[in-house]
Amino acid sequence: MLKEERQQTILNEVELHNRILLTDIAETLDVSIDTVRRDVKELDAEQKLRKVHGGAVSLGFTTNSTRNTNVYALNEKLIIAEKASSLLKSGGVIFIDGGTTCLELARMIPDHLEITCFTLSLPVAMELTTKGNVTVIFVGGQISKDSQISIGANAIHNLSEIKVDYSFIGTGYVDSTYGLTEFDWDIVQLKKAVIQAAKKTVLLCISEKLNSQHRYKTCDINAINTMITELLPENQLLNSFRNHDIRIL
Repeated sequence: MLKEERQQTILNEVELHNRILLTDIAETLDVSIDTVRRDVKELDAEQKLRKVHGGAVSLGFTTNSTRNTNVYALNEKLIIAEKASSLLKSGGVIFIDGGTTCLELARMIPDHLEITCFTLSLPVAMELTTKGNVTVIFVGGQISKDSQISIGANAIHNLSEIKVDYSFIGTGYVDSTYGLTEFDWDIVQLKKAVIQAAKKTVLLCISEKLNSQHRYKTCDINAINTMITELLPENQLLNSFRNHDIRIL
């Protein structure tokens, strides 16, 4: 495989999943970790992704309050965010996860809507502060420099003391049989706590992530009350999910 092809594969994976491990990409490409590390270093220098310890993250995942128009599958994520925003009601209490799709949901909250929103994502929290009628409560803890979210025992403890109407979450991988998975153990523990803190959990997921899985399990698919993709609910790609007790939007 040519270097250009390798690097395009790396970019595709990091944009789809927000974060990748060098070991995973090396296995996928059947090359050495040193080769992948050099590719990631070059892509970082070209400002196409950000190199982090043991892997890489997408630039969209580490966005700040300035609108990043280079978000992967932005149109699809806007469709998902619009569907999710239809679930919001004045007076509600919600949680919004980190990640690019959840950030688009935060941006789409109407200015007139009076709600309380918990989040452990710095970009989401900063976006919500621009909404005059949204009460923003940041779930504190150690800040991950890679994903700009609170992590660790303190964040998990804080989540154990709240109960929200809806939690809107993302995932790296989702499979109709195996459920939601991630490659990061710490992120899995956080997401478990978020699901426990919600009366109903809503998964925001672009269709490219369907029927994929990784090593650490967040939850069974039935732990999700609603799954929102950019597809029409009757799309055949969602057939395997219709066998479960979840709402599909």
